[in-house]
Amino acid sequence: MSELALEEGHERVVRVPCAQARAYKGRIQDLASDLKQAPPATTTVFLMESAGRIERLREVLREYDLPAAVLLEGEAQEAAHAAPVSSLLIVPGRLSQGFVLPSAGLSVLTEREVFGEHAEHETRRRKVAAFSPDFRDLKVGDLVVHVDHGIGRYAGIARVGEDGASRDFMLLTYEGGDRLYVPVDRLDLVQRYSGVAGQRPHLDRLGGPGWERTKKKVRKAMQEMAGDLLDLYAARAAARGHAFQDDTAWQKEFEDAFPYDLTPDQVRAVTDVKADMEKERPMDRLICGDVGFGKTEVAMRAAFKAVMDGKQVAVLCPTTVLAFQHLNTFRERFSSWPAAIEMISRFRSPREQKAILQAVAARKVDVLIGTHRLPSKDVKFHDLGLLVVDEEQRFGVAHKEAIKAMKKDVDVLTLTATPIPRTLQMSLAGIRDMSVIETPPENRLAIQTAIVPFREGVIAAAIRNELKRGGQVYFVHNRVESTGSMARFLRRLVPEARVAAAHGQMNEGMLERTMLSFLSGEFDVLLATTIIENGLDIPRVNTIIVNRADRFGLAQLYQLRGRVGRSDRRAYAYLLVPAKRPLTPIARRRLKALQEFSDLGSGFRIAAMDLEIRGAGNILGAEQSGHIGAVGFEMYCRLLERTVQELKGEAPRPEIKAQINLAVDIRIPEDYVPDYSERLVLYKKISSAAGEEDLGRIRDEIRDLYGEIPRPAENLLALAAVRLMADRLHIRAIDYSGGRVQIRFAEDAPVDPRSLVRLASSRSGLSLLPSGVLRLQLDGSGGSPGTIRPAVDQWRIAAVLDLLKSIRAGDSIPAVSQPTAVGPSTEDR
Repeated sequence: MSELALEEGHERVVRVPCAQARAYKGRIQDLASDLKQAPPATTTVFLMESAGRIERLREVLREYDLPAAVLLEGEAQEAAHAAPVSSLLIVPGRLSQGFVLPSAGLSVLTEREVFGEHAEHETRRRKVAAFSPDFRDLKVGDLVVHVDHGIGRYAGIARVGEDGASRDFMLLTYEGGDRLYVPVDRLDLVQRYSGVAGQRPHLDRLGGPGWERTKKKVRKAMQEMAGDLLDLYAARAAARGHAFQDDTAWQKEFEDAFPYDLTPDQVRAVTDVKADMEKERPMDRLICGDVGFGKTEVAMRAAFKAVMDGKQVAVLCPTTVLAFQHLNTFRERFSSWPAAIEMISRFRSPREQKAILQAVAARKVDVLIGTHRLPSKDVKFHDLGLLVVDEEQRFGVAHKEAIKAMKKDVDVLTLTATPIPRTLQMSLAGIRDMSVIETPPENRLAIQTAIVPFREGVIAAAIRNELKRGGQVYFVHNRVESTGSMARFLRRLVPEARVAAAHGQMNEGMLERTMLSFLSGEFDVLLATTIIENGLDIPRVNTIIVNRADRFGLAQLYQLRGRVGRSDRRAYAYLLVPAKRPLTPIARRRLKALQEFSDLGSGFRIAAMDLEIRGAGNILGAEQSGHIGAVGFEMYCRLLERTVQELKGEAPRPEIKAQINLAVDIRIPEDYVPDYSERLVLYKKISSAAGEEDLGRIRDEIRDLYGEIPRPAENLLALAAVRLMADRLHIRAIDYSGGRVQIRFAEDAPVDPRSLVRLASSRSGLSLLPSGVLRLQLDGSGGSPGTIRPAVDQWRIAAVLDLLKSIRAGDSIPAVSQPTAVGPSTEDR
């Protein structure tokens, strides 16, 4: 029992006895027993995070004759439905842990105590969504791209102005030493430069024609590429395929048999896939997700739906080992249902292959899994309805052509672990159907990554530590010719470990037997080449040792590391480098990046460094990489989005960005967010907000992470709302000087001049100049002597926002002489 002390002033202390809630962790019988024995005056509140959990708990309690009232937000609290033995209330909400207040007769239980589960999707999502347009890893000297001025170099943050109306600026330097100060509330105009590895672009010259010429050249190339893609997908949209029926009862049983809860992203992906399958138009959906984030489960649910509708499914994999893994996974998941699943690959003898192909043609096989052999001409399906392609970019040109022939009028689901940045995803909206899985599975832990010299003691300790906890180890050695000597070395080093070797040049039968033996736990260490790189999923393997890690690419290392940590146990990755040989600068940088980016979902950040161009090339075509290098990745996506909108006949968003200077204090104080890079991230987020809803979410997130928001930061958020409104109205500039605000409109502003005239005549202090400039007099309307600075800033921003809302309202102008409820509050006086 502990006591919570609440101090009021310095005179009185209130002590509230409290205790930690009991953790039942799924033992509902114990929970029911405790609830029935609770004193009559006790109230138990259950905090559940989703409607599904609320319903699940209510049904469980009913089974034990414990009816509970569900109090949804905004509803009246009707105690009539509460249980007679004690008050049982189920309320939507989130809390990290439950508690008991004995003197108040109150117990609060969360999902953690009741079910033994703790939803961390949202907090993790903040970590995982690292491919949002922020500056988390931006350092002085890094290249950046300004939308209007081109490629420059980041030189830090500068504070300009007096304390009362100071503001932060991002300082950029350009060719010839030119300097550009970008207000932090306009960081949406600045992007971090990411280009093609090995290519360093030239800095642009401020005011020179080079940047506009480069953008024009890239746009022209995009129009051809995007036009071809649109034609391709338009032709596919016009095709007619099979419209699958709604889910069957077996489909629900199949999905309920999955032992884990789907992440929100997986739920969305499954919903998207099913909706596509139920349309007559053939599906062509791309599922992007980090390693181990559950793409295969999405594919299996689609496959089950196809089989239940009497169609056959083909699953195409780039490697034999991955095909073998999928065979085991599919058979295990489908084992309770009448579905025949087979594999065709070099693991099968010619006689077995012939028998399997005959069964496929006779419709005796429902799901056929295979490698490059699958698109061959002698593979004849009786009624193919769904094609699942895993990592299509790993197939060669000839195989891709064969895959295209298979696609014609069947539903196609493509899986890729190459992270797709959100910017590219948005740019491709309308060209490709895409679902992105960014949320890690529940209870998944980050992989501990260490870069260590090749030393016997380190290797032996790593293997023994894993064996002590009953696990298995991958040892990656990518030299087939020296596999035998490395196996002898490991057996001598750790005699108690059972070591098996596997590589692509082994006899098919022997490779299959080795993999099966390791899978069943007959060996402790699998010494292998990179054949384990793709999709291999063995939950007991939670240590991987990569020899000569300096010889691998960043993407490949990331894929290899993703082979461990597939369960709720902590996983370890040891990257071995030569003990006495210095690493090249590129290898050192690559390994350091992998070590830094060990958070869950960090593939989306690694993509920012190494994979984004390959990922874009896989989708857009490799020839586009030169254009990406010329303008930077995010700028390329921005131009692509506009090009696609224009080709589809849609009106792209206006490019006019208002210049706003209200001489107010807009900044995130250093004592509020001490970390410099976190402040940059927040500045970028706020300036990039797409609407008021976005700003609301960002405000809640900031308050949640750092506490009550100080006035200068609130000013920054409020000014972002002014900017959003100004951009919609095509306002070029809003300036404050000498007690007056002046608003200048663009020529194409969607504003009726007559409504401006009516507005100006309806408000004191507001006038419309012959030049079309709207002028608002603010002196004497809130900045009275003795009023402290924060209140004046707040009032000034609110007055301008109120005016912009009136302009947008057009004819329905409120008949007030001044903005309402925007003067200094009593607490600010």
